[in-house]
Amino acid sequence: MSHQHTGQRELFESRPQWVEDDDRRGTVATVVLPDGVDKPLDYLVPEQLAGDVEPGRRVRVPLGRANRLRLAYCVAVRHGELPQTPLKSVAGVEDEQPLLSRRMLELTAWMAERWMARWGEVLEAVLPAGVRLSRKVRVAPLLVATGALPARKPTPAQAKVLAAATQPQTADALAEATGASRAVVHRLVKLGLLAAAGEVERPRQAAAVERPRVNHDRPDELSPAQADALEAIRRPMREARHETVVLFGVTGSGKTEVYLQAVEETITYGRQAIVLVPEISLTPQTCDRFRARFGAVAVLHSHLTPAERHAQWREIAAGRVGVVVGARSAVFAPTPRLGLIVIDEEHESSFKQGTAPRYHARDVAEWIARAENVPLVLGSATPSLETFARCLAGDWRMCRLPGRVGGSQLPAVITVDLRDRSSRSKGAVSPRLAAGIRWALESGGQVMLLLNRRGFATHVQCQGCGHTVRCPQCDLALTLHQPGNRGICHGCGLVSRLPADCPECHAPGLVHRGTGTQRLEEQIRGTFPDAAVARMDTDTMRSRGSHERTLDAFRDRRIDILVGTQMIAKGLDFPAVMLVGVVNADAALHLADFRAAERTCQLVTQVAGRSGRGPLGGRVVVQTSTPDHPAIRAAAAHDYEAFVRNELPVREALLYPPYGSIVRFVVRSLDDRAAADWTGHIADRLRAAAAGDAAIRILGPAPAPIERLRDRFRWHVQVHGPDGPALRDLVRRATAGLKTPDTIAWIIDVDPVEML
Repeated sequence: MSHQHTGQRELFESRPQWVEDDDRRGTVATVVLPDGVDKPLDYLVPEQLAGDVEPGRRVRVPLGRANRLRLAYCVAVRHGELPQTPLKSVAGVEDEQPLLSRRMLELTAWMAERWMARWGEVLEAVLPAGVRLSRKVRVAPLLVATGALPARKPTPAQAKVLAAATQPQTADALAEATGASRAVVHRLVKLGLLAAAGEVERPRQAAAVERPRVNHDRPDELSPAQADALEAIRRPMREARHETVVLFGVTGSGKTEVYLQAVEETITYGRQAIVLVPEISLTPQTCDRFRARFGAVAVLHSHLTPAERHAQWREIAAGRVGVVVGARSAVFAPTPRLGLIVIDEEHESSFKQGTAPRYHARDVAEWIARAENVPLVLGSATPSLETFARCLAGDWRMCRLPGRVGGSQLPAVITVDLRDRSSRSKGAVSPRLAAGIRWALESGGQVMLLLNRRGFATHVQCQGCGHTVRCPQCDLALTLHQPGNRGICHGCGLVSRLPADCPECHAPGLVHRGTGTQRLEEQIRGTFPDAAVARMDTDTMRSRGSHERTLDAFRDRRIDILVGTQMIAKGLDFPAVMLVGVVNADAALHLADFRAAERTCQLVTQVAGRSGRGPLGGRVVVQTSTPDHPAIRAAAAHDYEAFVRNELPVREALLYPPYGSIVRFVVRSLDDRAAADWTGHIADRLRAAAAGDAAIRILGPAPAPIERLRDRFRWHVQVHGPDGPALRDLVRRATAGLKTPDTIAWIIDVDPVEML
């Protein structure tokens, strides 16, 4: 896979077929290809397709010397004088109706510039695969006796199709049999000369899932802080203007009720709302709450089949659904009457796309909200530092919800210092945490235990020589999974049976080091044999509906202790949870990532907030080897703002986000030296382009923190600067005309959230 900014251009060296036009006037379509060509291309629109080629539809166009037909997106159409250089012609039209509105075309063009991606790959990203699939339509000619005669004489292509349409058949079959384009067939359907006889492979509606009704009745009144936050959202809504409102509220402060009433107001205006949540595991509970209040809710997430996603897409586009709930890509839902966008847990890194185009849903949502003059609501107990800085600068409005609703108090947090020998035990659970679990169970409560490491043991090591068994394809230790004594690489997914003896010194008896969720679950079952224990991580949540089943069982009190990774840490509301245990708060604190402390503080704060939401109250036990770290101290005190006050000056001094922008290059190759040399070449070009600009800082080249992944060596270089647009312009100048060797693949990540 080559990088998207290779400077590759289509030369059009072969002379296309051309019909001379004396007045040199006609219609030209500008198209964008999904891949392979960076810039938009112009094509002549033949007269017979003039009524069907329009922005937002896909067309088929000839490309290259062989004139191979390629599917492309039409992004603009202009009428007037033709260019002097002959143009190739559009060969056909793929879609009966535009798939993308003009607003969406503007958005995708902006996204391509903002995140330095190809416009075509952005267009592919915003349209679900089910929507992009060609519809197959059975067609049959109308009988002449009905009076369905042409208004004008059919073109030769149309006449050929009509002659061939003696039996019902698909549009594709008709087009293939006659050599005509699908657009000709659909044009005849529009003219009434062919009649649609139903649809084949009609996308089915998303299956309705009967779920326990969540009691989420409208409260009699809001707290003063909730009422102020709701009014801050209603005001721009009434005035039909954009404003970004940030709800900074402690866990359990009633942010969801504010969302619900803001959406309710939106619907009374006859408009639609989009609600984004970060995790698929949170979607069912969020949907339950919105269904309990509003009835029909459209759901968009990655676990839907293409047909189900297409069915939801059509319902939304037709305006028949007032509320859309989903993960990151739901921000592109085709709402014709958009009135509000809500992003819950806005700090979550899952709102940043990990593959090209590497967009951030928060920034996309702000663009859409501005363009549509509607409010954008961001909510979190731990807002990202980027969001905090925008509020401090006055760009966005922050509404604080400092207390829990209903009079419940934030749980007491006990920090267990694992450096103290008396705090240790043979397993992962300290005596203090074990006592807390016992207290919660004896009091009739439930327990949640967070360990953000899956598997049985984090690595397997020889006691004799210290050798650690590693993945042969990655720079990562194999994680032990049971049963079967399997070593699984969490980088590439390679599964292998672990050896009985050390591969290096051949000493017998490899030992298991570190604890993952699987091992923790086993220890908890052994220590508390009478408790019902379940585990929630990516290993146990693979089957469709597994998130819902596990959370429903926990809600119904069929599970006493829930062990899980970060997917249990946020957004879940279970009043019976009396104890939350953070087994290893330092798991990600010391990673080679400037956001490591921020993420740790957010994760611990969020999971601590799952405790004490009911009448029995709750406690939190945090096990850590660095209890004095600002991130741990702030989380233990339920004082996220203290961490922000400590961290922002550090970021500002180093020109890290939110006070600067970063563009990261990651180079991959089977050959380590080739990757290093190419990264050095990029760094040299960047330094040459930045010559004389003291504000620009270039770090690298250097091996990536994970040096080898999927058998590819990884090197990276970072460019830092105070101004994002200027930094992206510098990168464009530095990479213009860059020809990538066949042995190299590389990507650009603008404002990355993951630095490994």
